[in-house]
Amino acid sequence: MTGRRIVSLWLPRFPMALWERAQAKAPRQELAPWETAETGPDPDAPLVLAVEGTHGSVIHAANDAAQAAGAMPGARVVDARAICPELQVAPADLAGDAEALRRLVHWVRRWCPWSAADGADGLVLDTTGSDHLWGGEDAMLADMAARLADLGQEVRLAVAPTHGAAWALARFGDGREICGGDALRARLAMLPVGALRLDGETRLVLRRLGLKRVGDLMLIPRATLERRFGRDGKALTTPLRRLDQMLGTLPEPVVSPAPARRFRTIRRLAEPVMDPQPLLPEALGALCADLAAAGQGLRGLRLELFRADGHATRIEVGCAQANRDPAHLIRLTARHFEELDAGFGFDMLAAEALRPEPLAAAQVRLDGGIDAEVAVATLIDRLAARLGRDAVQLPDPQESHLPERAEGWTPAIDALKGRRADLLAPGGLGGGGMVAPRRDRPVRLLRHPERIKVLYAVPEGPPVRFEWRRKPYLIRRHQGPERIAPEWWRARPGTRMRDYYKVEVEEGARYWLFREGLVSDGRGGDPEWFLHGMFA
Repeated sequence: MTGRRIVSLWLPRFPMALWERAQAKAPRQELAPWETAETGPDPDAPLVLAVEGTHGSVIHAANDAAQAAGAMPGARVVDARAICPELQVAPADLAGDAEALRRLVHWVRRWCPWSAADGADGLVLDTTGSDHLWGGEDAMLADMAARLADLGQEVRLAVAPTHGAAWALARFGDGREICGGDALRARLAMLPVGALRLDGETRLVLRRLGLKRVGDLMLIPRATLERRFGRDGKALTTPLRRLDQMLGTLPEPVVSPAPARRFRTIRRLAEPVMDPQPLLPEALGALCADLAAAGQGLRGLRLELFRADGHATRIEVGCAQANRDPAHLIRLTARHFEELDAGFGFDMLAAEALRPEPLAAAQVRLDGGIDAEVAVATLIDRLAARLGRDAVQLPDPQESHLPERAEGWTPAIDALKGRRADLLAPGGLGGGGMVAPRRDRPVRLLRHPERIKVLYAVPEGPPVRFEWRRKPYLIRRHQGPERIAPEWWRARPGTRMRDYYKVEVEEGARYWLFREGLVSDGRGGDPEWFLHGMFA
């Protein structure tokens, strides 16, 4: 047995906890007069996160209510809905979960210098020689659990001499275990064979052979296991190999990924200065030179100005796309120096690149100008620096067939990436024109549909007269209906469908109306009418 100490962290609710935390931080939109709280997801209702599978959507994660109702990860969504009709479904963000786990790998290095991801919902740390800094292994595990709980993550932890043993105890043990020495072998023998990190087919074969616990495999001669499951180097997950890794007879090092490179320059001054702006070209030039040498650009810049009395001032600006032009970065930070309190002067300046991204060298045009996409990004940067990050926004299309949900707004400094072709196409932001509206949709869409009072309506047809904002209207022509059903994966039971009509009133104005519900749909009382938009 080795003298190493390995900690395994298992986050059983990792994707769902991330989703719930994001929902809690998301700004709550004000409900329109026609909306009710039932149109949004109920936090206490069964909810699952789904991914696309070979035969339809598959459950990736489920909350406690969904698991209690029988919706388990790996099952198809349609099968789960058959046993739980009120099941709420939201799309899983696999890329976002992977990025969050990558950041968490570096975050846990507060406890030890070596850490790595362990699957899609776990971490492994080599804490050999580090536990005394925290008052022992028990205190260290308690600190880990408390800090992860602050992040909304439920965690199961275990410390053992090997990675395999720690992994098994974290998932099949008591939730927080410290094991080692002579008691380790006896403790591992009590665990099921699933604790050996085997694939589903191998576990099925072991169960059919009557081998249900790790101790059952320990009693079988090694030659027998080699003949049945193999022992060559290509078979990386055979029971014998996993058993050797668990017991420490086969090494399994923790491969810790290197942290991302940090681009930062520091300038220490011999004498304090009252105005640090003349120092920016040299500092930012050195920073941008380092970025260019690495083929990187920055999406954000942080300036730290340290006064002689110890006070520090921090300035942060953002870029719509990766940039390493010192002159542009100096212009973005200019307004922050207008009311800067110099005190007794500044004696140190630090510049750091935030969110570095790959940026290839670009050739300048023959006329000495710059590309249109660079001009758009530069304009957005300067407007956002002057007016504020949230003051400059771009439309953000959403995957929804409900008109009020099909488009939102996102800060332009965040939304420009990946949308250059749309912005620079004819009629886009860089093309100098206007985006042509769809002919079947109104030019102006109200932020929230407004309820109208129908004075007379044809059964299952459009109204003949209606009143909107205390003014009556007589309909001369109409077209429709266009039926839009509720989004079953988002709406709660009882949400009613809509029938949209294009109408032209006596004065010549054209409106977009819809009737919510039908008399015979069995989902409420009489249908209600709303006005949603106006045509040109």
